[in-house]
Amino acid sequence: MIKFFRRIRQNLLSEGNTGRYFKYAIGEIVLVMIGILLALQVNDWNEQRKDRIREQVVLKQLQEDYQANLLQLEEKMTTRDRIISSAISLLRAFDQPEGVIRDSLVKDIANMFHDPTYDPIQNDLTSSGNLMLIRNHKLKRLLSNWSSDVVGVREIEATWSAFVNGEFGIILSELGLGRDVSDSFINDSKHLWLLDKNEESYKIEIGTSKLGAPLNEILSSRKLEAVPGSAITLNKAANLQSEALRNRILEILELIEAEINH
Repeated sequence: MIKFFRRIRQNLLSEGNTGRYFKYAIGEIVLVMIGILLALQVNDWNEQRKDRIREQVVLKQLQEDYQANLLQLEEKMTTRDRIISSAISLLRAFDQPEGVIRDSLVKDIANMFHDPTYDPIQNDLTSSGNLMLIRNHKLKRLLSNWSSDVVGVREIEATWSAFVNGEFGIILSELGLGRDVSDSFINDSKHLWLLDKNEESYKIEIGTSKLGAPLNEILSSRKLEAVPGSAITLNKAANLQSEALRNRILEILELIEAEINH
């Protein structure tokens, strides 16, 4: 092709037709520029196509991640609901001790010993640059704010977890309920956090203590009576935050689904 154009130029020069030569030269330059622009356009189109393929890969991975995040969040919320239910039951026992069964009371206390903590899958969209591949601006904004949205839940969880592993444990120890509560916690409580969901594999016989406080002494403990109030307040607050976070996840998943099927 280059030889063909060169031959035409040489023929025009040999004929001495300068006007036609310059017109031809200008036309050739225009053709070259058009060729370059077309090549750039094709290259740009090809890069966009590659970006769309990469975007779909990222979206499908995000879909899996946020489906897992939703499942874990709902499990934590269910656990907190059970903590609240046991806390209410314990308060009723303090208010109306007649007919209360010690074993049932210990089960409620053991159930309150859960300290669910939300640990969602974290993505590296920003640091990896993959966030720029996502074209939906609303989805991009929600994904960017995800980490800060989780903070509200974690802060409340941390307060309850510190209480469970600190003051609550001390109160149980003072009442001689440590062994009884541990036995009930392992063998009677629901443990949704287990990865294999096999609660039987988690169970182990600890037994009950012969040194534990009798029922009337348990229900006379001012320190223990204060525990369910904190349990209800903190876990209810965590679930309210979690409900807002759950709605955020559902919104993200809906947007991802729309982009995958777009």
